[in-house]
Amino acid sequence: MTDPTDTRDTGPRLGTPLWAFLAGVSVIGFTALVAALFRIDPAQLADLARTPLFWMLAVLVVLGELRPVMVSSATSVGGTYPSTMFTFAVLLHFGLPSAVLMQAVAVVMNGVVTRKAWHRVVFNVGQSTLALTAAAVVLGIFGIVPTPALPWVPSGGDLVPIALSGVAYFVTRATLVCGAVALHERRSVIRVLRSTVGPQSLVYTALLGLAPLVVVVMSHSPGLVPLFVAPLAAVYFTATLSMRRDHQAMHDELTGLPNRKMLIVSTEEALAEAREGERVGLFLLDLDRFKEVNDTMGHPVGDRLLQMVAHRLLHSVRPGDVVARLGGDEFAVLLPSIRDAHAAREVAARLRAALTEPVRLEGMTFDLDGSVGIALFPDHAPDFELLMQRADVAMYMAKEARTGVELYQPDKDRNSPERLHLLGDLRRAVDNGELRLHYQPKVGLATGAVHGVEALVRWQHPVLGMIPPAEFIPLAEQSYLMRQITEFVIEAALEQAARWWHTGLQIQVSVNISARDLLDSALPEQLEVGLARYSLPPEAIQLEVTERILMGEQAYTHDTIKALATLGVPLALDDFGTGYSSLIRLQRLAIAEVKIDASFVSRMADSEDDERIVRSIVDLVRSLGLRSVAEGVESDDAALRLAEMGCDVAQGWLFCEPMAPSDATHWLREHLNPDPGYGYRAAEAAHTA
Repeated sequence: MTDPTDTRDTGPRLGTPLWAFLAGVSVIGFTALVAALFRIDPAQLADLARTPLFWMLAVLVVLGELRPVMVSSATSVGGTYPSTMFTFAVLLHFGLPSAVLMQAVAVVMNGVVTRKAWHRVVFNVGQSTLALTAAAVVLGIFGIVPTPALPWVPSGGDLVPIALSGVAYFVTRATLVCGAVALHERRSVIRVLRSTVGPQSLVYTALLGLAPLVVVVMSHSPGLVPLFVAPLAAVYFTATLSMRRDHQAMHDELTGLPNRKMLIVSTEEALAEAREGERVGLFLLDLDRFKEVNDTMGHPVGDRLLQMVAHRLLHSVRPGDVVARLGGDEFAVLLPSIRDAHAAREVAARLRAALTEPVRLEGMTFDLDGSVGIALFPDHAPDFELLMQRADVAMYMAKEARTGVELYQPDKDRNSPERLHLLGDLRRAVDNGELRLHYQPKVGLATGAVHGVEALVRWQHPVLGMIPPAEFIPLAEQSYLMRQITEFVIEAALEQAARWWHTGLQIQVSVNISARDLLDSALPEQLEVGLARYSLPPEAIQLEVTERILMGEQAYTHDTIKALATLGVPLALDDFGTGYSSLIRLQRLAIAEVKIDASFVSRMADSEDDERIVRSIVDLVRSLGLRSVAEGVESDDAALRLAEMGCDVAQGWLFCEPMAPSDATHWLREHLNPDPGYGYRAAEAAHTA
């Protein structure tokens, strides 16, 4: 069967260097074949054909040509066929005409069985004929010209001509095959030879070295010749197992494409061999909306879709370009040689065009699309790691801008060396206990009562000092550190809440978590264990999540949300008004509090639109029976306006800035029981104090 990922069956364009090379080798090879066949005596050939040995050898040559011994990951070169041993033995014993005839028949049968393209079959007949002819010429120099009538049997003194003829056979065949591969994949011949000749020379040495022994057995006991199949089979299966392990280590199991490990090797080779003024391109491609396919149709259909995508990508690039699957729905494409950024964009556009063709599976039609990020060597990076990182940055730029294809632009790269260094420090900060929690009170506008405090994480950097969350939380959210930080914040907040509750300050502590944290199945267990350990009621802690949680249906059905509701831990919706979601959806979640985003609150005095938005949110939240909290209250005017609107609680620097635990404890003891006449003048009183 044909390999769907094999591009060698695509015929070369007329007039190209590859076409000229294949045509030249084929013509010269067939000329040598015809010349050799004209030299054979029909009567001698007829006599030979009447012997069982002839047919035994013919069968062994044909069978040995059907499946190669693969010893190199460079599958484009192919393996070494076991038929070489028997064909070379026929050459030594009966001469060139018999050998080329058997080899040509075997190559044609191989092409029929494996359905190779005709140009490959013709080329293989030509190159194998030329290799046998080169070996026969060397033997002829030493006066060795066997015929069916006068077969030759080597002796110990003939090692030199046999060895030299074997070298001539191997060098001719390796040069012709590697030359074709180099032209097909637009790689240097030296690179192809370097990657294949070493492993193949070992197998050729074994096969060609056994050929004289086959001749000796043929001349004395022909019936024993099939016994050579046993060591041949051992070599074949050993090489096959080794190659299979190598292939599994370097290729993706689902699609058969190279994996990240092989991509690294291929990229480093391409960078090492790049000529002056030549560019190497690395693309990262991520499928858009692929998760919808998995969620709707299941992973088996998603896997089939990935296989189809791999096939389309592979047939949308040039031979020699590398298409790899990095995992999930992310692919990479390596262009070992590309003219400039414009040419790279053209290739990327071709890849996206191949993806956008509708796919029909399980009676449904899927419309796919992808985002492609491009990074070039040496324009953007000098090595694989930086190329990969910058292609990744460009790919996310393409996703955010919805342009489909983006070339890396340094001025748009938020991952500066300073930020990456800071991320490395953050990893150590989590382990070294450099993170701190500060607490900002939430004050009732009507009564002045303290309704709770919000825990805000800070980073006490040993060199840079106190770092606010806006500078390191976005970094953490892009890495595995966010989960560790969330675990720390919850544990520290529970510990501090326990200190307050057990000393008479029964104050609720709110903790900010991401939507991903909220859907983490480990979260309810951590809270349940923590509340039990510190002997706290569930209402002692509140989880604040952003409005994005309302955008997906998963939040309303997820087991974690249900477990939190059962546990009794309340939820608050943070930064409300920025996510374009519907307030009515709040009824479907166990939300106790809605926090109005500070951007609207801060602009109320200057913008009637913002004031109307805040008033509408307050009214709607109240109609749903929830508590409204205004963030970012920094002026008496804002506090008074909010109180008049009926907003329940305010939080901001007007009342108090975030405080360390000891300062927060002192503040709470002073303000936990406010003056009953506080009213909407609470803001002014707190400011004066």
